[in-house]
Amino acid sequence: MIKEIVKDTFLLSQKSREATFKDLAVVQDLVDTLDVNRDRCVGMAANMIGALVRIAVIVDHGKIVTFINPQILSCSGKRVLEEGCLCHTGMKQAVRYEKIKVEYQDIKMKKKIKTLTGFEAQILQHEMDHFEGILI
Repeated sequence: MIKEIVKDTFLLSQKSREATFKDLAVVQDLVDTLDVNRDRCVGMAANMIGALVRIAVIVDHGKIVTFINPQILSCSGKRVLEEGCLCHTGMKQAVRYEKIKVEYQDIKMKKKIKTLTGFEAQILQHEMDHFEGILI
């Protein structure tokens, strides 16, 4: 279901909890909401639609990929970039890594490991900041 984008900084500044099987309905809501906003959005964290769980979806080389409870295992190539977010207006600076290796669960809650580089790595790091209540 397409959800409204949360702009309430109090909600967005809350830390998200680990996702469980009970939270999997959030995945489809995130995919649907990202899909209708693809002209201006390349990733979404669950708190952006009001769910304080560690689920993110990103556009990875044209395909929407789901990351449940992602954790960065390794990273390299620190950069300072300008980013925007659907939750606020304007651009802000953020420090991001060029390459990250991430452990996460897929939509079947199966553990996976994936290496992301460049823009895709930047997108996931932005969404993971949302999990910590960091507003970029």
